[in-house]
Amino acid sequence: MSAPRLTTTATASGLGAFIDDSPSPFHVCATVAAELEEAGFRRLFEEREWSLDARRFYVIRGGSIIAWDLGDGHAFRIVGGHTDSPNLRLKQRPDRVSAGIRTIALEPYGGAWLNSWLDRDLGLSGRLAYRSGNAVDHVLVHVTEPVVRVPQLAIHLSADRKGVTLDPQRHLDGVWGIGAGVPDVLDWVAEYAGIAPDSVLGWELMTHDVAPSRLIGTDESLLSAPRLDNQGTCYAGLRALLDGSPAIATRVLALFDHEEVGSGSERGAASDFLSTVLERIVLSRGGSRADYLQAMASSMCASGDMAHATHPNYPERHEPTHQIAIDGGPVLKVNQNLRYASDAIGEAVFALACDTAGVPMQRYIHRADLPCGSTIGPITAARTGLLTIDVGAPQLAMHSARELMGTADVPMYSAALQAFLSSEA
Repeated sequence: MSAPRLTTTATASGLGAFIDDSPSPFHVCATVAAELEEAGFRRLFEEREWSLDARRFYVIRGGSIIAWDLGDGHAFRIVGGHTDSPNLRLKQRPDRVSAGIRTIALEPYGGAWLNSWLDRDLGLSGRLAYRSGNAVDHVLVHVTEPVVRVPQLAIHLSADRKGVTLDPQRHLDGVWGIGAGVPDVLDWVAEYAGIAPDSVLGWELMTHDVAPSRLIGTDESLLSAPRLDNQGTCYAGLRALLDGSPAIATRVLALFDHEEVGSGSERGAASDFLSTVLERIVLSRGGSRADYLQAMASSMCASGDMAHATHPNYPERHEPTHQIAIDGGPVLKVNQNLRYASDAIGEAVFALACDTAGVPMQRYIHRADLPCGSTIGPITAARTGLLTIDVGAPQLAMHSARELMGTADVPMYSAALQAFLSSEA
């Protein structure tokens, strides 16, 4: 596949490094923020007054982040995505003993493909909230060592040697160690993070595959990595924002936590996070509430999430006339029942963006006899009134602990998003 016409710094190896640095939504925000800071973006805080005396800013709310590069007008061009991925997360009382083995109680987050998490070396990541004097502080945790494993049942113990149906309540506890000397998991994680175990008051901890992302295939044409859904968009959108030039519209990158469980949180796409940030941008530049409403009416959002490439072993599970190719270019996603938000106008805008970027565009339709997943697109459209398009990059093994995509799709996807952010359509 030829290189995109627009200059882009997005690469498959760059995406792999991004993913390896970002095992949790909180780490995604930290990784993105570090890149933004290096590019001259300045962090703002929602609880403080804003003075937009420069062009480039960002704000973080938990595991969500919004960054923007001010344009000459009030309108916005937004690339949206999500920072979370399906995984196994710690319960509130995680320490257990079974058959003389110390285990950690885990539960699925989102639509995790559970069998893919078995027999993998897992680390722990997330954040701890702890007592600091009379206040509460927090610290990010990234345990890179393999400290947890969820073992598969031996085939000899299966009734028909065809495997077992996993019960998420009984079959997903992770082996932590053997013997009386094995510490409780929260005590161990606190010490790993450098804080006193008895100061820990709250936590959001999850498991991740510690095997690094890899370029695979004899020609290294594929990227094997965890969390491509949806860190593929987080990375491609970040590079699109940083590689692009100032435009008439304000260019925005909005990455939300909790998409995999419905977005219904204070920092999810169903919250007020995006709308309040956009309104404050208009007001901080001297605009009025009417200016904000007019700006929203002329703004657009590309909801970026990964797309299903046609599986070579299961081609019958895909719409026959809408085959999606690895390294075939960005994907426009359409669903008549609004599981995706794309409409005719939005489709045309993204098609023009792909043409500007010099990359091919594919069109995805889900089989009518299979339930279709969704994205932040319909939620964003309904919450803000923004014209919203659902787009993505093709991949295999979505929601598995380990996923697969083509290396050429990474720069093509980012170039298309870059062109969309500067679109005046």
